[in-house]
Amino acid sequence: MATHKILLLPGDGIGPEVAAEAKKVLKLFEEAGYGSFETETDLVGGAAIDAHGKPVTDAAVALAKDADAVLFGAVGGPKWDKVAYEIRPEAGLLRLRKDLGLFANLRPAICYGALAEASSLKRDLVEDLDILIVRELTGGVYFGEPKEIVTLESGEKRAVDTQIYTTGEIDRIARVAFDLARTRRNKVSSAEKRNVMKSGVLWNQVVTAIHAKDYADVELEHVLADNCAMQLVRKPKQYDVIVCDNLFGDILSDVAAMLTGSLGMLPSASLGAPDAAGRRASLYEPVHGSAPDIAGQGLANPLAMIGSVAMALRYSLGLGEAADKLEAAIGSVLASGARTRDIAPAGANAIGTGEMGDAVVAALKPLLRA
Repeated sequence: MATHKILLLPGDGIGPEVAAEAKKVLKLFEEAGYGSFETETDLVGGAAIDAHGKPVTDAAVALAKDADAVLFGAVGGPKWDKVAYEIRPEAGLLRLRKDLGLFANLRPAICYGALAEASSLKRDLVEDLDILIVRELTGGVYFGEPKEIVTLESGEKRAVDTQIYTTGEIDRIARVAFDLARTRRNKVSSAEKRNVMKSGVLWNQVVTAIHAKDYADVELEHVLADNCAMQLVRKPKQYDVIVCDNLFGDILSDVAAMLTGSLGMLPSASLGAPDAAGRRASLYEPVHGSAPDIAGQGLANPLAMIGSVAMALRYSLGLGEAADKLEAAIGSVLASGARTRDIAPAGANAIGTGEMGDAVVAALKPLLRA
């Protein structure tokens, strides 16, 4: 059997609880003969600050670089609100993204028919919704320099964040979006603000040129990012793949997430450039946060983390069929009526984290035998 090296970074809050359910799924795939899943576990976020005084260690980063895939839980919580900005829990995730070169963030927004009523929009707008947002993750205003707060001679303070993009950064994220669109409904919507931002002008020019040169078979539309946010609420099914910069991707992916009814349902992938062997550095994580208010109570929804396992199977481990079966198992469990607290209707009985993980494993077993 092929050996797959998986690094688990459970993190803080509910991270360890949902990571435990991911391990159940990996164990089942190993038992079914899909390969040997060698898992190592290390600290990140607040847990790493408590143990090592920093949000991620050099040793953990080295393990991440050596892994075939990293499964990341969540970081942060009020316990670490007063630590220095440079060592805040979230800085551990930012370092992993930077050191692994994870420039492409994939955020699916999928609304299962069984959960359509949980969305804040009408059923007909979101039922069977399947959007993929491709967000550039290592450039733009979050990383541009200068980034500072300075005191002027007048005594006023001035804050500066710098939006920077190069042709190469735009080129590589656009190619990821076009390649993924070819495996889906063959449409890319490129969102920027070319009407007021020079970076948006360059973004539009580069995406247009790449499309004409190498992806003319894919439908391309350009949309202003603020209009895209409005259209996601107005008529979300018009979109297939949306590609955008770091800032707009952060915002639009959260808008799209809530169309599905719960952040607890949504996985994500962050990918690097392929090496000579075609292998990409990768990190997979649920979109939800650490939810410290419910940590340790067995109330968290593990489906986003289990969905992240499916993305790892598909994009890093070459196990697309296994990913399909895991996603089918999730759909089956939801169709059966099983709900954790975040997606349960008012007054309905909800199951716990471990029970939901067990339900997915039970639904997956017959699919693996088929």
